Amino acid sequence: MATTYRTELTPADRERIRAMVSSTGFFNQIEIDCSVELADDRLNDGPESGYSFVFAEEDGRVVGYACYGPIALTLGSYDLYWIAVDKSAQGQGLGRKLMDKVLELIGAEGGRQFYIETSTREQYLPTRTFYERCGGRLVATLEDFYSPGDGKAIYCKKV
Repeated sequence: MATTYRTELTPADRERIRAMVSSTGFFNQIEIDCSVELADDRLNDGPESGYSFVFAEEDGRVVGYACYGPIALTLGSYDLYWIAVDKSAQGQGLGRKLMDKVLELIGAEGGRQFYIETSTREQYLPTRTFYERCGGRLVATLEDFYSPGDGKAIYCKKV
């Protein structure tokens, strides 16, 4: 099945994002709500929101997405805020393709590097392994960042 990509966010994508992030069974309600809030910010404020989106579609159905944006007060550094693949499409290399697409888009905007943050909890080991397989380099760990026993792992990837 051919994967196509689009960067325009539509109001209908709000619920697509909610359903996709929920389908993973990985994120709690606060995190799910946050993923939709970033879409709302983009819909309300446009590019000034600082959030950009890329959607992966197969047969007209959204099966993955990423949200990223420039880091304020830096020259060419970006954050990857979200990347998610619908449960039904996982294990087919789509996450890696989305990462590659994000890198391509950041490079086209003059970006030099991007940062990815995730939890150090055991539950997130597959996530950290994924980032490393995509070429992310662990550059910092902040202990107890999210809560006691739940640190933040920060990865960097050059564009």
